Amino acid sequence: MNIHLDGIHRIFEGAAAVNGVTLDIGSGKLVALLGPSGSGKTTILRMVAGLDFPDKGSIRFGEEDATNIPVAKRGVGFVFQHYALFPHMTLAENIAFGMEALKPRRSKAEIAARVEELLGLVRLPGLGRRFPAQISGGQRQRVALARALAVEPRVLLLDEPFGALDAAVRRDLRRWLREIHDDLGITTIFVTHDQEEALDLADEVVILSEGRIVQSGTPREVTRRPGSAFVLNFLGDANRLPVEIRGGGAFLGPLNLAAPGLADGPAALYARPRDIAWSGPLDPNGLPARIERILDRPDSRRLVVLAATGETVELDATPDDESRPGDAGSIRLHRWQIFKD
Repeated sequence: MNIHLDGIHRIFEGAAAVNGVTLDIGSGKLVALLGPSGSGKTTILRMVAGLDFPDKGSIRFGEEDATNIPVAKRGVGFVFQHYALFPHMTLAENIAFGMEALKPRRSKAEIAARVEELLGLVRLPGLGRRFPAQISGGQRQRVALARALAVEPRVLLLDEPFGALDAAVRRDLRRWLREIHDDLGITTIFVTHDQEEALDLADEVVILSEGRIVQSGTPREVTRRPGSAFVLNFLGDANRLPVEIRGGGAFLGPLNLAAPGLADGPAALYARPRDIAWSGPLDPNGLPARIERILDRPDSRRLVVLAATGETVELDATPDDESRPGDAGSIRLHRWQIFKD
């Protein structure tokens, strides 16, 4: 089921929570809506679900105009951050709940068979008689997904589904959710503010800010070719260094870096810690600097240095690097992007 959003707009308390969003989601794709709090991602999800309605624009499921179809008739499955399981019902009863309201109504035997099938799918076989309080948070989220799948939705919507879980459980569930999606092929929209989660899971990442789409593309496209300083910063650590553009070059202290196509004047250079190297003090292609602090991690070292231009810069070194605070040297930029201020 492909989904098309055409200029959807939603006003809350006099301000645009979603501002003219147009988006095509291909059938069977898993798309992540990624952005900071207040960027409009959950509002978009609620409008796709039928829990809220756009003030302007339209929503299509395939050839069907779904803009004003109520949630009960829209054919979506919804998984929330906080499970929303009925605590007084067993896991099997929770999963069966939606099926019992479907028309034509299934027999008890058909429902029971489907429940067992879904418990197996979410790797909880034989646990149907347990109650939500008797299983872990990660298992409860698996049950919530099984309940959403029980009604055989045309579209699956996930709103920060792993936000209440610890990091190790989230990583495990991310791998598992991707496997489930690949097996079932249901068009899925996934809301998160976790960059790693979006990049690990999605076929396409849609990055939002202040109710608008600022960039969309595959994980490779948005990480390798960020279209703005906002996107680059939002997708991971980046150092910002002021530069002056003159005649196609970016001047940073003694360095003249290639900056073709940029108009003369002030600009900002952005470089990730992994794209900067520490080298000896006599490096003619480096920017003089001094190490102020070292952060040791299991598989790397992060050097915090003060550049000769006055900026603090963070860069990654190998675990066996022998640098010490106070060492003088140079930083060499391997990759960077420049945006006009």
